[in-house]
Amino acid sequence: MGIFKRIKTIVKADINSLLDSMEDPIGMLNEYSREMEQEIGKAQKALSQQIFVENKQTALLLETKELVEKRTRQAKLAIDKGEEAIAKLAVQEKIHHEKQLSLYEQQLEAIKEQTVMLKEKVNELQTTYHELQHKKILLASRANVAKSMKQIQKVSNSFQSDTILRGVTKAEEQILLMEAEVQAGSYSSNPLSSYEANSLNLVGEEEISREIEKLKSEKETI
Repeated sequence: MGIFKRIKTIVKADINSLLDSMEDPIGMLNEYSREMEQEIGKAQKALSQQIFVENKQTALLLETKELVEKRTRQAKLAIDKGEEAIAKLAVQEKIHHEKQLSLYEQQLEAIKEQTVMLKEKVNELQTTYHELQHKKILLASRANVAKSMKQIQKVSNSFQSDTILRGVTKAEEQILLMEAEVQAGSYSSNPLSSYEANSLNLVGEEEISREIEKLKSEKETI
C-alpha cells in the first residue's frame, strides 16, 4: 500500500506547487491514476480473499458447533441407556470440539477485524482516487489556460513595438495617398469643360453684343 500515501500526498498538495514541479502535470496525474487503479485492484482482490477466508472460518465454526451439539445429544442418549463407555467417548469428543470451537471463534474475530480494515482501506483508496480525478479536471483546465496564455505571450513578444508603429504609420500614409488620389480625380474628371466654364465667365455683355452686330453686318453684306 506504499503508493497510497504517495497518491494521498499529491492529491492534497497545493495546485500551484504541483504545476511548478511538473513539466507535464496532466501526464503525471494520468500515471498516478493508473498506479492508483492498480492498487485499488490489488486491494479489492485482497479483500475478496479475506472475505473468502472469513466465510470459510464461519462455516467451520458452524460445523464445529453442530458437532458439539451432536456429541452432547449422543452422550445424553448413551447415559439414558446406561452405555457408559459410549457416553464417555461422546463427552470426550464434545470437549475436544468445544475447545476447537473456542479457538475458531477467536480466529474468526481476528479475521473479521482484518476484513473491516481492508474494507476501510479500499474505501479510502477509492475516495482518494475520486479526489484525484476531480483534481485532474481542475489541473487540466488550468494547464490549458496557462498553455494558451504562454502561447499568446510568445506571439506578442515576437512583435517589437517599433515594428508595429512603423506598420501603422505606413498604413496611414497609404490611406492618405488613396484619399489624395480620390480628390485629385474629382478635379481632373472633366478639365476641358471646367476651363471653358471659367473662360465664359470672363466674357462681358458688351463684347458679346458687338460680336453679334458684327456677324449681322457681315450677313447683310453677303
